Amino acid sequence: MARTEEIQVPDIGGATDVEVIEILVKAGDKVSQEDPLITLEGDKATMEVPSPAAGTITQVLVKVGDKISEGSPIVKMEVVGDTQLEKKPKKEESPSKKPPAAPKNSSPSSPDIEAVAPAGEVYASPAIRRLAHELGVDLRNVRGTGPKSRIVKQDVYVYVKQRMTGGGGAGLDIAPAPKVDFAKFGEVEIQSLNKIKKLTGANVHRSWVTIPHVTQFGEADITELETHRKKNKPVAEKKGVKLTPLVYIMKAVVGALQEMPNFNSSLDETGENLVLKKYFHIGIAVDTENGLVVPVVRDVDKKDVYELAKELGELSSKARDKRLSTNDMAGSCFTISSLGGIGGTAFTPIVKAPDVAILGVSRSSFKPVYQDGEFVPKLMLPLSLSYDHRVIDGADAARFVVNLGKRLGDVKSLEK
Repeated sequence: MARTEEIQVPDIGGATDVEVIEILVKAGDKVSQEDPLITLEGDKATMEVPSPAAGTITQVLVKVGDKISEGSPIVKMEVVGDTQLEKKPKKEESPSKKPPAAPKNSSPSSPDIEAVAPAGEVYASPAIRRLAHELGVDLRNVRGTGPKSRIVKQDVYVYVKQRMTGGGGAGLDIAPAPKVDFAKFGEVEIQSLNKIKKLTGANVHRSWVTIPHVTQFGEADITELETHRKKNKPVAEKKGVKLTPLVYIMKAVVGALQEMPNFNSSLDETGENLVLKKYFHIGIAVDTENGLVVPVVRDVDKKDVYELAKELGELSSKARDKRLSTNDMAGSCFTISSLGGIGGTAFTPIVKAPDVAILGVSRSSFKPVYQDGEFVPKLMLPLSLSYDHRVIDGADAARFVVNLGKRLGDVKSLEK
């Protein structure tokens, strides 16, 4: 027997006034249970609201741009059968009717996994949120492996296993940040972080505390490379592109990755297997007025320096104009962060998970180098290679930097 039900926003981690950015259904559409109905965007993530049952959409109650919260009506749907939609319990329900909370460490079969209940805006269905709540898992700490980084059931189980075995960055026991009234020391101004900075902050913090970082420093002689680049600038201008040292560095990186495949890999979600990639997609950190973004240049091994210069210019423009899509920033194998245009001599870049290494490039400068019995001026490029010590050891990191330096010194090999 068919009946019409009003579908409401389920538990979304306590977030309120979340913006509707996409309507995925219309009146007359037939949907299955868990099919997405709308997409919401909050400060930390984008999330889809799935259908709690199968049926036919009779009316859409929201529009793009609306601000909604848990319990807000989103669609009316004709439900067939005996499916009972979960209703939010009334606030006036007597506390005595609630089941008593299980004491901590009450039994080995139900360990106290987390002290924090699921909260924050994460990309997970209500069913996954219920599972996380039952297991005591804070979904903000779980890495999603589903489409668009959606958290699936297996991700929760893997996280619990890691916590129980002491892995996954657990057990840091970090004290909360002190609350300081800075205004009592002088005038202050409060400025909210934008979405990009919040998301970047969460990602780099996770990478820093879960990946054992080591940084290998080195230098490359790019005297001939720079001479070659300046000589070919007119050719690049005719092609409508800007020939920068970065495109040569990208080609050199790919050559080193081909020779040392462990750097072109990722650990799987169990941490027990290495996924060796046969493609070469390089992430390039781009500084924008809203924060750092990392678009990805695909198949660098199959493109010459002019093709790379064209694609890099297009991606950089999209980044600064806020036109990058999720696909533009997905699938990197290795990341390059170049600060040479700003300055500095060296820095420690943070590995962008799930990559296992990142190359930092600082400003080049002329230095006296002892060669053939005399000092000669050479244009030296500082290199800072940060890597995941679970995958790469120090000797291989040093070999990679040396390999990279030799390739940057052989400019003819980088033109192809």
